[in-house]
Amino acid sequence: MERSADWMDQASRDLAHAKQDLSTGFYEWACFSAQQAAEKAAKAVLQKTGAEAWGHSVADLLAAIASSRQIPTDLLDLAHELDKAYIPARYPNAHPAGSPGSAYTRVEAERLTAHADRIVSVCQDLLAAL
Repeated sequence: MERSADWMDQASRDLAHAKQDLSTGFYEWACFSAQQAAEKAAKAVLQKTGAEAWGHSVADLLAAIASSRQIPTDLLDLAHELDKAYIPARYPNAHPAGSPGSAYTRVEAERLTAHADRIVSVCQDLLAAL
């Protein structure tokens, strides 16, 4: 069953969640939600094209899209940075000391949320063209 609209809907909600977490100081969750938004947006595009959308790496998912569609070249750099928040933003043992809540900053959360916003927007444009 083709459910790209559901994937994009959740990507948009995850992005809204990231922005809300950013505004309330939950920077680790803003970073994780940003990663999730980008991941789900990329999966929406792959779902629409009938391709396999497996895994959690935004960079890998965008690379799969890039094999058949043109995407901005800098998107992969943004995706690599988002991928670094997938585990460490949630688990204390991903850091030498302290919890994720003490490891992430407003500047970082702003940057990753902006990255996700850009990736979601590009993926929305790709879906509209399919």
